[in-house]
Order: sequence, then C-alpha cells, then structure tokens
Amino acid sequence: MERVVAVEQYKGAETHKRILTAILLGVLLITGGCAQPLNKREQGFLVGTGLGAATGAIIGAAVGNPAAGAAIGGAMGAIGGGLIGDQLNNQEVAQNEQAKQLAAQQREIQQQRAELEKLKKEKQEKEVEDLRAELEQLRAERNAQRR
Repeated sequence: MERVVAVEQYKGAETHKRILTAILLGVLLITGGCAQPLNKREQGFLVGTGLGAATGAIIGAAVGNPAAGAAIGGAMGAIGGGLIGDQLNNQEVAQNEQAKQLAAQQREIQQQRAELEKLKKEKQEKEVEDLRAELEQLRAERNAQRR
C-alpha cells in the first residue's frame, strides 16, 4: 500500500513539474519571440502570470493540488497584472503625448521669439532710416537758408 501511495505521489510530482515547465516555457517563448521590447501592459501580464502561478502552486501544494493552484493563480495573476500593466501603459502613453505637446509648444515659442526679434530689428532700422531722412531734410533746409 505504501508503495502505491509513493508511486502516485511521484506521478503527481512529475505532473506538477511538467505543468510548471510548460508555463515557464510558454512565458519564455512569448517574451523571447518579441521583436520589440515589451510595453508596460505586456510586462504586467507576464509578471502577474508568473507570480500568480507560483503563489497558486504554493497554496495548491498546501491543499494537495499544486497544478490546479498554479493554473488558477496564473490566470488570476494574468488578469491582475494585465490590468495594472494596462494602467501603467496608459500613463506612459499620456506622458509621451504631453512631452510631444510640450516640445511643440517650445518650438512655437522659439519661432515667436525669433519673429519678435526680427520685428524689433526692422522697427529700429526703420526709425534709423526715418531719422536719417529727417536729418538730410534739415540739412537741406539749412543749406537753403544760407544761400
């Protein structure tokens, strides 16, 4: 009888190892197959899945079924991690959009400053030109009075 129990425990342990190995391989294939870096949503999903599966396996082992615990924990972790990752991803997208808007506003301010400087310079040049013309007129009047 003890031998039968030991064989069943061995088979159960092998099944659990296979399930955990399959989960680990799945995560590695998903992350390794990505050509681009993972975004926050994907990172949250993967971290949540891994932590949930590990926690579920530990809790499941305490009640006698680590495979079911890992599966349930992995699913719950994936949902939780995905939701948290989605929120972080949305925040990152919003921050990037704000940074783009800020850069565009800064470029606009620089263009307006350059235009303002150009207008000031043109105004000063016009004033100088007007003063020179007035000076020439006064000299002409003075020369006319002398004759």
